[in-house]
Amino acid sequence: MASTQVEVKKATSSRNGSIEPWRAFRDEMDRFFDRFSKGFGVPAFEPFWSRTDEFSVPVVDFTEDEKAYTVTAELPGIDEKDIDVTVSDGMLAIKGEKKQEKEEKNKNYYLSERSYGSFQRTFAMPEGVDQDKIAANFAKGVLTVTLAKSAEAQKSQKKIEVKAA
Repeated sequence: MASTQVEVKKATSSRNGSIEPWRAFRDEMDRFFDRFSKGFGVPAFEPFWSRTDEFSVPVVDFTEDEKAYTVTAELPGIDEKDIDVTVSDGMLAIKGEKKQEKEEKNKNYYLSERSYGSFQRTFAMPEGVDQDKIAANFAKGVLTVTLAKSAEAQKSQKKIEVKAA
C-alpha cells in the first residue's frame, strides 16, 4: 500500500486576528482531486470556489445627463423574467436570480452541476426623479434603468464656470 504525504500549511491570521485554516484545507482538497481525476479519464476537477464565471453582485454604473439619471447593471446569464426592479420610499431596488444546470455524460464519468445565485442591490434615488417616468430595459445581459428628472429638477440646474487660479 502506497503512503500519501500531506503537506500542512500554517493558517494565516486575518485582519481581526481570527485563524483562517480553510485555505490550507482547500489547497489540499484541490491537490487530492487533481491526483484522483488524472488516472480515470475524468476532466480536471475545478472546485466551485475557484471559478470565475460564478454569479456575484453585479457591476453597476451611474450616469447623469440634463434629462435623466441612468443606472446600468451587467447581468450576464440572467433571463429577463428573473429580474425585478422596484421603487419604494425613495429607494430603487434591483433583484435577480441566476440558475445554471450542467449535465455531462461519458462512458467513464457522469457530471451533474447545479448552481443558483441571487442578488439584491438597493440605491437611494436622487431628488427630482419623476417616479412615473422610470423605465427599465434589458438587452444582451445589460439592464438599463432610466430615472427621468422632473421638469423642476431640469430647470434648477445651473452650469458653474470653472476659472483658472
